Amino acid sequence: MMVGVIIMSIFVGRQEELNSLRDLLQKRTASLVVVYGRRRVGKSRLIKEFGRHLNMYSFTGLPPRQETTLQEQLDEFSRQLARQLQLPYKQFADWGDAFFELARHIRRGQIILFFDEITWIGSCDPDFLGKLQAAWDNAFKENDELILILCGSVSYWISKNILSSTGFYGRISLKINLKEFPMPDCNIFLEKYGSALLSAYEKLKIISVTGGIPKYLEEIKGNYTAEENIKRLCFSDAGLLFSDFNYIFSALLQRKSDLYEKIVFALSDGDLEHGELFAKLHLAPGGSISSYIDELIVAGFIDRFYTWNLKSGTFSKLSQYRLKDNYLRFYLKYIKPNIPKILNGQFKGHSINALPGWASIMGLQIENLILNNRKEIKRMLGIYPDEVIADNPFFQRKTARQKGCQIDYMIQTKYGNLYVCEIKFSRNIIRKDIIEEVNAKIKSLSIPRNFSIRPVLIHAGEVHDEVLDSDFFSKIINMTELFFSSSAA
Repeated sequence: MMVGVIIMSIFVGRQEELNSLRDLLQKRTASLVVVYGRRRVGKSRLIKEFGRHLNMYSFTGLPPRQETTLQEQLDEFSRQLARQLQLPYKQFADWGDAFFELARHIRRGQIILFFDEITWIGSCDPDFLGKLQAAWDNAFKENDELILILCGSVSYWISKNILSSTGFYGRISLKINLKEFPMPDCNIFLEKYGSALLSAYEKLKIISVTGGIPKYLEEIKGNYTAEENIKRLCFSDAGLLFSDFNYIFSALLQRKSDLYEKIVFALSDGDLEHGELFAKLHLAPGGSISSYIDELIVAGFIDRFYTWNLKSGTFSKLSQYRLKDNYLRFYLKYIKPNIPKILNGQFKGHSINALPGWASIMGLQIENLILNNRKEIKRMLGIYPDEVIADNPFFQRKTARQKGCQIDYMIQTKYGNLYVCEIKFSRNIIRKDIIEEVNAKIKSLSIPRNFSIRPVLIHAGEVHDEVLDSDFFSKIINMTELFFSSSAA
């Protein structure tokens, strides 16, 4: 999936999503669309690109504060309505009246109606969505050429109240869960935005901290090194990434609770099984904690992946949780603990490479990038999507009959091929001991007969000739090659 963002007049990527939206223009009935995803990922920019040459009316609410009232939200909607449709200002006392007034003026013609940050608009009225549904059923959809787009960052709220709501069941024509940039688009974006002279390795270090989040990449200065960019954004009190945590994390979750942060912090040192996570939190399994975890998953901050049975290809009940947002891990491990020092300017003369545990955390960040770009890895290995039985991190518990093991990333295909992928980030040259390490993992696996094992090394750093000459690995992929994938074209 590709992500787009504005770069002056240039729009990068996101062709799959744009094509899905453009297909709706050929329909003979009205369409209801839901677009959701993490803040800073480019949702609004995508919709504006789609509607750039179309007749589009865009509405957004006031950012919610404790003091914001329903009337204030209605008045702001009315002002936007009056400006865009060139109407006299009219005060409404109810969302139903406001929607039906809007519907009166968009009865005919090809029109895009865009409600941005839908949770803001309806924040002060518990019946807001019911009134919106009634307006859709009884007024908006009477225009066969209308496309109504509901967009928001609070993914759990949207999932619960719109996507899973009986009120909207059967009414949604398209839903788009917007993800971060894949690495090919990160490269295109950085080059278009003035960072063409950065080496691929420097770009990799930047993306390992920021993830493929367009807004963060937009802040990169091409005449700075990767380290200087990271220090400026993360270790200065004026830096965007120094202060963005509360906006993209706390503000997007349904309840005010430090438990969310405790969960993601527990995962910041690596993946954990269900019981391990609860043990680290010093909590008993079950209860309300499960709903907090579910909200973090829907919000896109953590992921739950299941291991599987190699013989049957069926997924196990055993699972692990992974912190999938690179910025969150970096913030929790390095920015938040050092806030007093950052505020005192103590990081200005320090190298980030000297931070404690830097290499191990960078290894986890790199693993995240691979798992978030697995589509590109499979393409580079020549694996077609319909061939894949399972592809995930893989783990096997130790029992009396088998050894325990953990594989960074493994792909099983229908044709009995097992791709065992080792992801390696190293400041030092990767030498022959990597072969022994991977071979030991393979020997620990309970592999069915007639399976072909294909070891794969995915690395960031330099690989010694003794590894290349061994022919042990069926494929060696330098992570920087992902920047130049043909799928980015």
